[in-house]
This record gives sequence, structure tokens and C-alpha cells, in this order.
Amino acid sequence: ILGTREARWRATIAHRFVELLHQKTGKLTRLYTQNIDGLESQCTDLPREKVVCVHGSMHRAACEMCGEEADFDEFCDDVQRNIKDISGQDPSAPPESTGIPCKTCTYNAVKPAVVLFHSSLPEEFFTRANEDIPNVDLLIVIGTSLTVAPANTLVCHVPPTCMRMVVNNEPVGIQLGIDYGEQSTRDFFARGYCDDVFLDLICHLGWLSDLEKFAEDLPESSLSLLRNRQSEGT
Repeated sequence: ILGTREARWRATIAHRFVELLHQKTGKLTRLYTQNIDGLESQCTDLPREKVVCVHGSMHRAACEMCGEEADFDEFCDDVQRNIKDISGQDPSAPPESTGIPCKTCTYNAVKPAVVLFHSSLPEEFFTRANEDIPNVDLLIVIGTSLTVAPANTLVCHVPPTCMRMVVNNEPVGIQLGIDYGEQSTRDFFARGYCDDVFLDLICHLGWLSDLEKFAEDLPESSLSLLRNRQSEGT
């Protein structure tokens, strides 16, 4: 939780591609992410309403009882004051944990806004999907196994005219109708690591100089890829 606030983990080239897609073209309908790490929140040019966190996000906090969203910075401060550090690395942490109360309903039920096992997905997922899917003309599937429902069913529900691009190290979603055959007319397989693939795409689109503006905010692995590409003069 505290590492999320401190941005110990950073948005990658793949995250920045989505941000640039919105910023440069205005054609991004929505980013649906199954990750709970909240890294997309570091993409400040990507409006929050453009992102649906299917399984919630560690970058937000809410009351499990009444659903009221809490201020994330205040929640992190409460975590430091109230929650025991089981790793024993923080000498200022309390010896025992106490609940974090909700300012609205007063229950000690404020936690990261992530979906717990057997809990319902956010209503936003179903509402946005119903709004978005009928009008999609390109669906980009990034680094997912396509085995977790209901998010994986988005690939089935897009219109038959919608192109589908899968970015992964191996074929996924065959059981959902993704066609990897040579005769496929709507599905394109971009085999490789996500950062590699999207760096290539960014270069082809002429957005490398835009990506370079985020260089100091990239994780080391992404920055290394970018520096190598710059040295190649591509």
C-alpha cells in the first residue's frame, strides 16, 4: 500500500503507449485492466474515467461496508499509524493492528479498493462494457492469459467487424474464438514481451520523442529498452 503511494513500482512502456494513444489520437475508448497495482494512475494524461479496474486497485481505498471512497493519502497515513508491520522493517509501526474507521458509516472497514475472493466485481465494469463494446473497432489484448471471467469474455462480445490484436509471448484465447491461423482476417498476433512490442509500435507511429518525455519515470527494464533503441537511432 505504502509502496504504491511512493511509486516504488513504475508504469512501463506498455502503460505509456495507452496514455499516448489517448493523448495523440483521442481514439481510446477505455482501458480495462485486471491488474490491481494501480500503475495506470501514474499516467497523468490518461483520465480516470478512461480506466476500468476490473478487480479494483491498490491505488484507491474504500469502505467495505458502505462503499464510500476514502482519500488515498489519508488512508496511507492511517495504515502507517494503525497497521502492524509484519516484516518488522518499520520501527515506527504499532505493535498490533487496529481497524481504520470509515468517516461515513464509522465501521472499521476501510481497505484498499480491491475485489476480494468471492466478492462482486465493480458495477462500473458491467456498465462501461455495455456502453463500449457495441462500438469498438479495435480491441488490443495485452499480456493476459484470457482465462479469468468475466473480463476475458470481452473478446467474444465485440462486433464481428472489430479487429483484435493480441500482444503476448504465446497464443491465448483460442477457446474464446481468437484465430491464429494464416487465413485469419480479424485477429493479429504480436508475439513478444509487451514493452518490446509497444516500443516497436511507438517507433512506427513516430511517437518515440513523446515516450522519451517519460524516460525518468520508467522502471529500469523499460528505460534500458528505450536507451537501446535510442542508441540504434531508430
